[in-house]
Amino acid sequence: MTQADMSQDTRPATEKSFPNPYEIATPPGAEGWEEMYSYHNRFLETRRAEDSQKTWFRNSLHFPEVSYPFDHALIDGSFTGTGVTNTRVFALPPALGLDVRVINGYTYMSTLPAPDEETQARRAEEFSQRAGYYFQNWDTLYKEWESRVTAAIRAVVDIEVPELSEFEPIEKVLEDRGPTQGNLFLAGYHRLVEAGDQIWTLHSEFLNLGYAAYLQFLTLCKDHFPEIDDQTVSRMVSGIDVLLFRPDDELRNLARLAEELGVSDAIKSATSEEELNTALEPEEAGRTWLAALEEAKDPWFNFSYGSGMYHSHRSWIDDMSLPIRAIGDYIDQLRAGDDLTRPLDRLQAERDEIVDRYRELLDEDDRPVFDEALGLARTVFPYVENHNFYVEHWFLTGFWNKVREFSAKFVEWGFWDDVEDIFFLRRAEVEEAVYDLQMAWGAGGTAQGGYYWPAIIQRRREIYQALDAWTPPPALGPVPGDVSEPLTIMLWGITPETVDRWLKAQDGGSSSTVLEGFAGSPGVTEGRARVVLRPDELDTVQDGEILVAPVTSPSWTPVFGRIRGAVSDIGGIMCHAAIVSREYELPAVVGVGFGTSNIKTGQLIRVDGDAGTVTILEEQK
Repeated sequence: MTQADMSQDTRPATEKSFPNPYEIATPPGAEGWEEMYSYHNRFLETRRAEDSQKTWFRNSLHFPEVSYPFDHALIDGSFTGTGVTNTRVFALPPALGLDVRVINGYTYMSTLPAPDEETQARRAEEFSQRAGYYFQNWDTLYKEWESRVTAAIRAVVDIEVPELSEFEPIEKVLEDRGPTQGNLFLAGYHRLVEAGDQIWTLHSEFLNLGYAAYLQFLTLCKDHFPEIDDQTVSRMVSGIDVLLFRPDDELRNLARLAEELGVSDAIKSATSEEELNTALEPEEAGRTWLAALEEAKDPWFNFSYGSGMYHSHRSWIDDMSLPIRAIGDYIDQLRAGDDLTRPLDRLQAERDEIVDRYRELLDEDDRPVFDEALGLARTVFPYVENHNFYVEHWFLTGFWNKVREFSAKFVEWGFWDDVEDIFFLRRAEVEEAVYDLQMAWGAGGTAQGGYYWPAIIQRRREIYQALDAWTPPPALGPVPGDVSEPLTIMLWGITPETVDRWLKAQDGGSSSTVLEGFAGSPGVTEGRARVVLRPDELDTVQDGEILVAPVTSPSWTPVFGRIRGAVSDIGGIMCHAAIVSREYELPAVVGVGFGTSNIKTGQLIRVDGDAGTVTILEEQK
């Protein structure tokens, strides 16, 4: 996410407003939800006068669901990373950080006021020197960044969770005489928490610079061609291979290999990794295919089913059901005569035709500036997409599983019954549990945890279910006077029109059959809707349906080979749903706001990816 993307004028402009965060009721059964989050995440009564005067947008792009107490540590980290990078590292002239709050388990954010003009001028001098260095050395610095982020990923996997054995190893007594296993247990947990904090500085290091470069090109195009739409500008930088498509490419390669080896039917009949191994291991051809699968899994199957920000979504490498089914789908497509090649050449030809057409309209003097801005936008584009695979998918897959390794030790010592229970504790509470376990193991006694945490975990599980059934409003507080910041529009799909639609829906006046959003990917299609609210519902998507979701994840890419079009509640022209749809030449409308609540599975709908509208044509069969 970016900090600059949420800049907006929060002055009240109308008498209408979104709900006051201090007047939102707690859902029945969720009383006491506040204890699940740290004090700095909550709306404090002592800040009512200040915080109730600000507009707060729900961050449903990255955090669409209720946050688990432990998971919220990463929300803190992500906002800290983007804030410190913009405010302290690169000194973006007009932008500071974001305030972040939680209400009923959902994350809201509001921009801090921009610095005064004198401060902005001083920051501009700093920004020019710092950002200029990155833009001038982008490729070299990006390669070095890849080394650092890969090292950070490997470091988390390598964190050792001590056994906490009956006796210290004899070598400790006779040779090194260093820290005990109890000391190392605490140190390991600290290393894990530190890694989960520091990764967000790496995440944000290039991100807003990348968006700034794209924004510069977008602004230049708008200045020269006022009639040009955002989708046309985005297509000028499409057709660039990025890592987010690599996992899907691996599935296509495995389908091709299965056909070459004659093992396709065995793969198509499998629904789990265990069934795959049972079917393929007896024959040499099967073992060859399984070896190729193992090679593809690290790193490409470290691909979360969701945004990566929730431990509960798991990744392909933990749950192979989606990739196995996708390989079967690709085998069917091969047998039907499709070579499975992504239409990269066609996209590049179309991209170049668009660029040539608009470039011809420019004066000779303007063309070098246009070429330079376009070149920089294409240079930075891979990072803008690739960071997502490295951090949200690859790093976080290892991070969540390492937390589970620590939790397994607590289960062994009777703190709680299930490895997943640790996520109902805040990170500071887990540290308390570490001290408890450290003391009990050291003394040879019984820890207090088993007498303390189970009741709390059970209560929080019930609270979570009550919060999950609640529908959070898209915004809180006064209606902003204006929303014109380009990145807010480009990524989040939040515009004055979006705000108006939210207000109409709040008053019960919005159309229930025609939804308006952003023209995310060109083309028009009709088909039966399939509403998918969570990643674990993905296997319900059938061939030829139109996917309707709150937001899509890049790991859903294989499903895009099965659908006719896509609709998302949130997102702008540069969100993942729009980018993936353009690459796969599927019509898409993004940022419709209430698609998942207005559209029902089975309804016949029309998706107009040129006009940005979704029409419900008839009820479900």
